[in-house]
Amino acid sequence: MPKVIVLYPPPKDVETFERRYREEHVPMAQKNLTGVTKFIASRVLGSPAGAAPYQRVAELYFDSMESLQASLGSPGGQATVAHALEISTGGPMTVLIAEDDKL
Repeated sequence: MPKVIVLYPPPKDVETFERRYREEHVPMAQKNLTGVTKFIASRVLGSPAGAAPYQRVAELYFDSMESLQASLGSPGGQATVAHALEISTGGPMTVLIAEDDKL
């Protein structure tokens, strides 16, 4: 089961980012990203090495790579990605495509 992992760097204004993420971005993603079977959003609290390099981590699971690609490539998916870039004021997000190990 593939997933998209989005890592948001620390923003210029944490309160504004968090508000826009919760009130604008998450509802937009839930509406526009079809085929998502599981969505996990996490706020990073810290790192054992000091300041954390990320503010938030989002994981979006899909049934297949085809479903993932269709969702992100759709007009709604593109609008959601554009909004994520807009609110990521600390720099561009890091986006990874991964698959959980079956241990």
